[in-house]
Amino acid sequence: MAQTAAGKRQLGAELRRLRKSRGLRAADVAQHLGCSETRVSRIESGTGRARLQDGELGSLCELYEITDEQQIQTLRNLASGAVSGSAWWDAYREILPSGLDTLLSFETDAAAERAWEPVLVPGLLQTSAYAREVLAAWPANRPLDIEDLVRVRARRAELLTKDSAPLELWAVLDETAIRRPIGTAEAIREQIGHLLEMSRLENVTVQLMPVSKGAHPGLGGAFAILDFEDASPVAYVDSPAGNLYFDRAYDVRKFSRSLDLLRAHALDPDDTAALLQKAVREKP
Repeated sequence: MAQTAAGKRQLGAELRRLRKSRGLRAADVAQHLGCSETRVSRIESGTGRARLQDGELGSLCELYEITDEQQIQTLRNLASGAVSGSAWWDAYREILPSGLDTLLSFETDAAAERAWEPVLVPGLLQTSAYAREVLAAWPANRPLDIEDLVRVRARRAELLTKDSAPLELWAVLDETAIRRPIGTAEAIREQIGHLLEMSRLENVTVQLMPVSKGAHPGLGGAFAILDFEDASPVAYVDSPAGNLYFDRAYDVRKFSRSLDLLRAHALDPDDTAALLQKAVREKP
């Protein structure tokens, strides 16, 4: 059985817990397995293609002094994907863009997401009408898949409004995202109103980067940082080749510094709300 992104992350989190409970460093594990510390980090974070090879799980159980057969079998099941569970997006796996299933898994596990979007309204904050126009404009998407992709985006957004521990989102987007006429005037007015409504949630913060700022640290493109309760943060960049993930602390710090600068340059949340209200009134 193939291991899903959620299963990899669950296994990695458990292996990290076991390592720390024995007072070991990632370097100690790397030496034991005869591999690089970077590979150990990626196995524990569940990112990229790093995964345990045959025999390595047993070797780690010996290192962590695990003798309980039930616990060992649980780890084996996680490694094989046998108990990774069925994710809601499995029904759409054939139409998902490259790497999106990993993003959906990470967002489901994350406690918070910090995002910068220089062109569009972030996917988590899109209305169905707006998402439909955006997805239809992307040439890689087949017309017959658009409605299913819209459903995936809407389901993804439910993380922000679920009753228990909703995802905390801090989104900074360029003002041009609400000025670009995507769809009908009614659709863009609905989208701006939705942004305003979502920004009023306790777990959602929205900031606009005014066009008047000129050049700023976010001109290189969209990115986001996912923060977890029990794991190191992961940064991702949405690109034409698919979502790219970065888990090295150095890389994540670079994205975090960029986002901090963007938040400092952008309008504060209250001024952003005022601009959104004005934009809704201006739309015909």
